[in-house]
Amino acid sequence: MADPAGIGPYASLLWRCVGPHRGGRSSACVGDPREPQTFYFGAGGGGIWKTTNGGVTWENVGDGWLGAASVGALAIAPSDSNVVYAGMGECSIRGNVSYGDGMYRSTDAGASWQRLGLADTRHIARVRVHPDDPDLVYVAALGHIYGPGPDRGVYRSRDGGRTWQKVLYRDEDTGCIELILDPTNPRVLYAALWQVRRTEWSLTSGGPGSGLFKSADGGDTWTEITRAPGLPQSGVIGRIGLAVSPVRAGRIWALVEHDEGGIHRSDDAGRSWQRLNEQRDLRSRAWYYSNIYADTQDADTLYALNNFAWRSIDGGRTFSPVATPHPDHHDLWIDPRDARRMIIAQDGGVCVSFDGGFSWSTIYNQPTAEFYKVVTDGRSPYRLYGSQQDNTTLSVPSRSEMSGIFDREWFDFGGAESASIAVRPDTGVIFASSSG
Repeated sequence: MADPAGIGPYASLLWRCVGPHRGGRSSACVGDPREPQTFYFGAGGGGIWKTTNGGVTWENVGDGWLGAASVGALAIAPSDSNVVYAGMGECSIRGNVSYGDGMYRSTDAGASWQRLGLADTRHIARVRVHPDDPDLVYVAALGHIYGPGPDRGVYRSRDGGRTWQKVLYRDEDTGCIELILDPTNPRVLYAALWQVRRTEWSLTSGGPGSGLFKSADGGDTWTEITRAPGLPQSGVIGRIGLAVSPVRAGRIWALVEHDEGGIHRSDDAGRSWQRLNEQRDLRSRAWYYSNIYADTQDADTLYALNNFAWRSIDGGRTFSPVATPHPDHHDLWIDPRDARRMIIAQDGGVCVSFDGGFSWSTIYNQPTAEFYKVVTDGRSPYRLYGSQQDNTTLSVPSRSEMSGIFDREWFDFGGAESASIAVRPDTGVIFASSSG
């Protein structure tokens, strides 16, 4: 790729990837419901990727089409696997979060993309597509996280994203962080609004704008159910994660950020709730996680994502950890027809499972690592040294005598994700802090 500006001393230079092929933060993943080996993921800073061999290799399908690098949500139309929607701007709003530039759609399974507007939504948490109509799509937009703005809430399009209608909106400080179409009745929608504000030095999660809403007419009208019996009746509500069972009609789970929060379940479509679990491991750093997912075959199986991935087989009362290749989990997709087939996204990339999470594909095949700092030494060929988000420091060569730059040529020289690095070019001595 040439210098995009086409001017200055770098105009004739070309970029090339030196790796490492070690996954970085991802907040969005989805599987093709018809092609069992096909999956997509969106990187926090690395665009859209696709595999057609179950995660053995990944190919970037967004470069040249997308105007931003950060992906917040992905969805495949259940009635047409060629139709893929991407909402830009991750909602794992760390201090180093990247924003997006709206919505995109592909009608050829990721080979090309068309921009659909909503450019100032900045951070899109969910995209949901009607099961029978690939042109009926809903978007949960969190909006600007550093200040107020009107481009928030739930949007609906009936024409594949050519035009949009805002169907749920609270105020300029509150966006939508979760949106679910009831699998047993897609006219029923549930949405979680989140009042949140980040600055360079702080994050405030929760406020009077946060709440839980339900629509029974496809988004035309909404009813607030934030204080329904069994949910917290007072105090500040923060982020809420939602899951709706496709197996048992009327069963909904909510993971609520609140002093009296935790896993709450309704078995009557949100009219009343019961608090089942208040385990701190499920709701630590709630602003960063708070995502839950219903199993597609078993009404009593529920997944909760946090630093660890957790699974309940008793309806949400107790949870056990699920071993994965990397911590800090942000998204999970479970095949509607085969619950053993899934893909999970975390700070180390994405991995695929075909046995219900007992084994996973590798995360060492995705060049999406986010590096906070990069320096070089003075040797020839030179080496690069960096500190990767939620991982170690790492050094890679600028080129190799082999057919590619493989992990046998990498090395970790000490330090963690935010390490400061200095290299003495004359001796190759490396200095690195251990912050992280």
